[in-house]
Amino acid sequence: MSQDKLWGGRFSEPTDAFVERFTASVGFDQRMYAVDIRGSIAHATMLARVGILTDQEKQQIVDGLGAIKEEIEAGKFEWSIKLEDVHMNIESRLTDRIGATGKKLHTGRSRNDQVATDIRLFVRDEIDVILDLIRAVQKGILDVAEHETATIMPGFTHLQTAQPVSFGHHLLAWFEMLERDHSRMQDCRKRMNQCPLGAAALAGTTYPIDRELTASLLGFDKPTENSLDSVSDRDFAIELCAAASLIMIHLSRFSEELVLWTSSQFDFVDLPDRFCTGSSIMPQKKNPDVPELVRGKSGRVTGHLVSLLMLMKGQPLAYNKDNQEDKEPLFDTLDTVKDCLKAYADMVPAIKPKKTHMRHAAARGYATATDLADYLVKKGMPFRDAHEVVGKSVAYGIRHSKDLSELSLTELQQFSATIDHDVYAVLSLEGSVNARDHIGGTAPAQVKKAIARARKKLG
Repeated sequence: MSQDKLWGGRFSEPTDAFVERFTASVGFDQRMYAVDIRGSIAHATMLARVGILTDQEKQQIVDGLGAIKEEIEAGKFEWSIKLEDVHMNIESRLTDRIGATGKKLHTGRSRNDQVATDIRLFVRDEIDVILDLIRAVQKGILDVAEHETATIMPGFTHLQTAQPVSFGHHLLAWFEMLERDHSRMQDCRKRMNQCPLGAAALAGTTYPIDRELTASLLGFDKPTENSLDSVSDRDFAIELCAAASLIMIHLSRFSEELVLWTSSQFDFVDLPDRFCTGSSIMPQKKNPDVPELVRGKSGRVTGHLVSLLMLMKGQPLAYNKDNQEDKEPLFDTLDTVKDCLKAYADMVPAIKPKKTHMRHAAARGYATATDLADYLVKKGMPFRDAHEVVGKSVAYGIRHSKDLSELSLTELQQFSATIDHDVYAVLSLEGSVNARDHIGGTAPAQVKKAIARARKKLG
């Protein structure tokens, strides 16, 4: 492979060896080889269609690029740091293979619009993978929730027992968060699906190119509208990292609950051994390392978002070398999100609730206090008065180590004569959960309906 710079005509001395290494990106952008070749084939096809290349030249280029792709995938391609990036490496190898015709491929384009196109093609494919992985996690959530619609656990605010809820209902909260994540990723994909090829370096090109054809060949909705914007902005990558950060924040919160729930203090769920590790010194330990690591990786992804925001904030139009720094945080974001979603897609269906422990925890925290207040309001008492009556009842229960449902009618009536025998129907955990029988509520009947609606979304 030739080591000459493809842009070296204007220079009188070779690039410093340190600068060569410092400015090269081939070590990390070579992973875009497939989309780079795809974009070049579409560009060559368009050049032939408008008469800039002959059909024979186009076929030489297409065949040569196909052979290079095979070389790369067979591990026989020699990447050169002297050629800076994936784009120059492939173009130089093409010229080595097919001669002068290979030098015609770059007609009517620049590395600036080539890079912008390659990144969009690469990210678009990665988004499709992420969308499928989100659906896989959601399916796992629904499968568990469907078996646990009537399983009662404490619902929390401030991490204090608040009201009893269905475990299935709790899981559906994570489904809804991921549903919004899925929608954000779809929106991000839609906005980025415009083709920069033809913007050239910054101002377009003097050649009679057909940008609509190139866009169509590459599966884009249309060409980008402004050449300066096309090559210089990376807002689509920033938007992707923002959407990815929200996915990771949601997975991190989910992870925090699993870490708490698997602790001996909560003991709500069990994770299979294959998702946990042990201690080098404490033989009894079973550590929820997968959720903990996902929780930790959320900071990594949100950090990449900040990096890209800072990368763009001071750049004048049009392209600047700064933008080479977009790829490593972007690639790592994509890899991290995919790995974390894959871990959750495998782990969620294996979550085993400890139903008895959950129920006992719900029964311990005066979780039906609000139900008692609602009971009094429905009998005509103003809510604030009912709130005070229940507060005194709870204080009494605490002093005597009794839950509200364990207090006798006589004990309850000392706080309000309005209370009667029918109160025990609302003080039970089942009564509390079943009473919230409306869309979005925790009643098992509503949870089942919500699961049915959710399955329709998954198709």
